[in-house]
Amino acid sequence: MPKEFTGKYKKEIENIIGKIQCPKAFRCYASDFDDLCNAKDIGIESFLLCLEEKPEDCKFSVPMQGSYLCHCPLRIYLCKKLRK
Repeated sequence: MPKEFTGKYKKEIENIIGKIQCPKAFRCYASDFDDLCNAKDIGIESFLLCLEEKPEDCKFSVPMQGSYLCHCPLRIYLCKKLRK
């Protein structure tokens, strides 16, 4: 885990990971958050805009008006709290 993710962040990240099953085997965590799913904060508290090539293949992606929204708790935390 990157040095900036210590203390409070580390505990919160590990807590989130402990509560979900990731279809991508937590590749973001395994890569020290260098390999993140493509997503963008659009101002909705518990969703991100999914920018992946095949969002329909992810269990955390939901269709919405021609786009897909990501509701992965870890990805949302990383984007909204840590700006990654």
